[in-house]
Amino acid sequence: MSTNQNILVKLKEAGFRINDKWLVKGVTLQIEKGKIVTLIGPNGSGKSTTAKIALGIYKRIDGEVEKYTNKVGYVPQKISVDWTLPLRVNDFMTLTENLKAEAINEALSLTGVIHLKDKNLGDLSGGEFQRVLLARAISKKPELLVLDEPVQGVDFTGEIALYELIKKISDELNCGILLISHDLHTVMSATDHVVCLNGHVCCSGTPIDVAKNNEYKALFGEQASQILTRYQHRHDHIHTDEGEIKKN
Repeated sequence: MSTNQNILVKLKEAGFRINDKWLVKGVTLQIEKGKIVTLIGPNGSGKSTTAKIALGIYKRIDGEVEKYTNKVGYVPQKISVDWTLPLRVNDFMTLTENLKAEAINEALSLTGVIHLKDKNLGDLSGGEFQRVLLARAISKKPELLVLDEPVQGVDFTGEIALYELIKKISDELNCGILLISHDLHTVMSATDHVVCLNGHVCCSGTPIDVAKNNEYKALFGEQASQILTRYQHRHDHIHTDEGEIKKN
């Protein structure tokens, strides 16, 4: 057992293969309460596989996984919804969970979509639906939250607002977050630690440290690295739920 009581899950040289093909191997990382760890990498680099290792979905793994909480929330990369069904947000929240109205309202309020409670899922925008998915994942106040590409179907301004919301969730619930993203630039202001994958760990560290790393440059290009190393996120503004920018 770890001596650090803030650690929620640790992976040590963890990997998973199907037959003789490695989906990912040699991953070492840890997620702590109140911290955000982001996995980045190209398609097929093992990001979702690593998340499933951390969640305990894959059992026959190489290496070690130490998990210190069972209070877990998860937003998968893909979710199948029949958009023709007249399914309200409130109904969606209770599809697989027995939730009290107070818990539903609290989660929807935190993610900024309480006003959509009686709206049909099919009438939501991409950003609104992602906020509902987040609300569903945090409705039981998890200690560990795993988010697999949580900004799909959202424009750039909406992406930034959602990542700021994710940071707010981490702060308010003091939960650890494992976040999978395709873009380091938009998540860097909220991220504590980055792990860059390409079947294995190419590099890891703070967002700026990763951006300067040669293996990151090889994967994402010199231009992406230069943009990031110049980028300093001085937060003199906030993004509203509608994506508008307001000065503090």
